Amino acid sequence: MFPYQEDSNMAMMVNKMALKMHQEGNDVRVFMPRFGVISERKFQLHEVIRLSGMNIIINDLDQPLIIKVASLPGERLQVYFIDNEEYFKRKLYYFDEEGNPFSDNDERAIFFARGVIETIKKLNWVPDVIHINGWMSSFIPIYLKSFYKTDSYFNDTKIVLSVYNEKDAQFDHTIIEKLEFDNIKELKALENPTFLNFVTESMDLVDVVIKGDEFLESQLEKAFENSTSKKFDYVSGESINEVY
Repeated sequence: MFPYQEDSNMAMMVNKMALKMHQEGNDVRVFMPRFGVISERKFQLHEVIRLSGMNIIINDLDQPLIIKVASLPGERLQVYFIDNEEYFKRKLYYFDEEGNPFSDNDERAIFFARGVIETIKKLNWVPDVIHINGWMSSFIPIYLKSFYKTDSYFNDTKIVLSVYNEKDAQFDHTIIEKLEFDNIKELKALENPTFLNFVTESMDLVDVVIKGDEFLESQLEKAFENSTSKKFDYVSGESINEVY
């Protein structure tokens, strides 16, 4: 989300959509990873002790979940940062300086998805809509429809997915056993586990799919057209209430 992340179309769209719904009187919370490039001092992030202290178990390893919060500059809109020193302290997002994807991107995505879900529950806040942006958050509907499928907390929550053109990459092959540890097995994306294949997988697990970029690259365009979910073509951030 802009201004915490670079000035990309996705970052601007999340900013515009969140502000639009917030300014119309809705209770909006934004969740994103606390990437190492985000200045805690500049944006006045502070840890929420009552929310921190949980552990997320990934492939039988306990990983501490730290929650930090800030208000969007100039607005009373809460932004929650999912943090873990091992996963998010580094100064780059998903690729190293040579352009190679981080070998633990799968664990980072699992940690983020479960961290968001567990934090929402601990807030005792039941959202009417969860709006997913970016490949990493595409793990959220996958977990809600599998690992959390017997949990009634989100029964009335609708899920919206915005699809963007993002740099693709392979996950480490061990993603299969990490998801199997959470009893997640029958995913088409596991035949060729890439960022975009997980986005494609999640398109049929949500209530609404939207084009986040006006023109999608061919794989995403085909998946968008084939999705069984309700679809909207490109919707500007200021018009998001038409979807909700």
